Amino acid sequence: MKIIIFASVLSLLIDAMFYFSDKNNLIKWVVLIGDAAVYALCMYCYVHLFPQNSPQSLANHIGIGIFIMLMILCLFSIAIPTRVHQRLITLSNIFNRNVIVVFCSQILFSLLWHVITRHSDNEVVYGCSMMVIALTALLIKRMCEREVLRWLRSKGRNTKLVLLVGSDPANMDIYKAIMSDPATGYRVIGYFGDDESIPYPVDHLGTVQDLLDLINSDTEEHNIDNVDLKIDEVYCALDYDDIDAIRTIMNFCNRYVMRFCLVPRIQQSLQLRLKPEMIGRGAVYTNYQSPLIYMSNRVLKRTFDIVFSLVVLILLVPLIPIIALIIKMQSPGPVIFKQERTGINGHQFTCYKFRSMKVNADADSVQATKDDPRKFPFGDFIRRYNIDELPQFWNVLKGDMSVVGPRPHMLKHTEQYAKVVEKYMFRHYAKPGITGYAQVTGSRGEITDLTQMEERVQKDVFYIENWSFWFDIKLIGMTALTMFIHDKKAY
Repeated sequence: MKIIIFASVLSLLIDAMFYFSDKNNLIKWVVLIGDAAVYALCMYCYVHLFPQNSPQSLANHIGIGIFIMLMILCLFSIAIPTRVHQRLITLSNIFNRNVIVVFCSQILFSLLWHVITRHSDNEVVYGCSMMVIALTALLIKRMCEREVLRWLRSKGRNTKLVLLVGSDPANMDIYKAIMSDPATGYRVIGYFGDDESIPYPVDHLGTVQDLLDLINSDTEEHNIDNVDLKIDEVYCALDYDDIDAIRTIMNFCNRYVMRFCLVPRIQQSLQLRLKPEMIGRGAVYTNYQSPLIYMSNRVLKRTFDIVFSLVVLILLVPLIPIIALIIKMQSPGPVIFKQERTGINGHQFTCYKFRSMKVNADADSVQATKDDPRKFPFGDFIRRYNIDELPQFWNVLKGDMSVVGPRPHMLKHTEQYAKVVEKYMFRHYAKPGITGYAQVTGSRGEITDLTQMEERVQKDVFYIENWSFWFDIKLIGMTALTMFIHDKKAY
């Protein structure tokens, strides 16, 4: 068995040597070989500690099984690399990649092993158990790797030197992004810009013309600020009218093997923030960018919505008759309140709630207030603890809503606020949610001032642009706390 494991690891190493070719070769090799060792250890320990839950054929030929598994793992790790070494990769991206690699690898291994051995005992139990165990072990390993990289880069190892060009606030956003975490390993040496008042926490090295003069000088080393440094990346946020200056800086970067990045400017008067997106081999700049544009993230979110909603609705079945009876006793009318609201891409859908108010003609136009006379006692109670929202899990199953997302508004409010609140309709790029970032951070209840709606929209936009699976889990947990810690704005 040891010979087989050694051979498999050696094969992975050879594959990695042929595949990887950039500056982070060593990190990639260590990560890949480490993954193979962790997965092999998980398989070996599981089969020996839980033989009753393992296929007998695998227990009898564990060495061959590990060899096949590691070949499959290598295949998927190359197709979907972990990229833990990347400087700006997020934890959610790392998590998603590991989930896909482990799931696909284990499914393919189970199919191949079944075809090879023609046995089916304990295959499902073993496959599901190994997915959980291996994924947990690899995620723990990823966290350790991130901490090691953070430590190395904080000590000045594996760092990249960055130069900023231009005084546009867009460069400040770049600075915050690359310096937000020591694990990124960036070091900004300064900036060239015509406006010295920009509050960069780095040295002002001169004007843009000073940089152009330095580039056009006869000095071969082109030292900046009299410090002999090898710059790795240049971020340029100049006006597009300065095409000659941009071309000069770009050609200089090409000549001295520096990575040149043109940063879309933020036009203060227009409040224009555009983000790059690839269409074929060309780049365009868009005002909309979200992790949910990727199919893998949408599938992950939708799968969680379906599973979570089914569990809630099953648990809700015994309570429905009780809630319905109390509503009927206190107020004549239907148990379920239906209302047209604005959903994803601006489409209308029918939203369901337990009725918490007396039947009235203003339900579709007047929002609820703290001491609203339309509420009956039990209706007031279920509103305070969000129980009235539970039927919306049926909306989630239907695909109209998600568990987490911007709250859907009445059609009248959509028409009203779309005209006066910037980016109001942007919130409809995602499915509306039963709960959301704005709701759990104090932005809920009656709207009495336009700034309150603007604050909600800003939080909704932040959620859409920064979505992650763990962000959703966090917001669900914060929502659950409101069942015990009452929100004064819930009425």
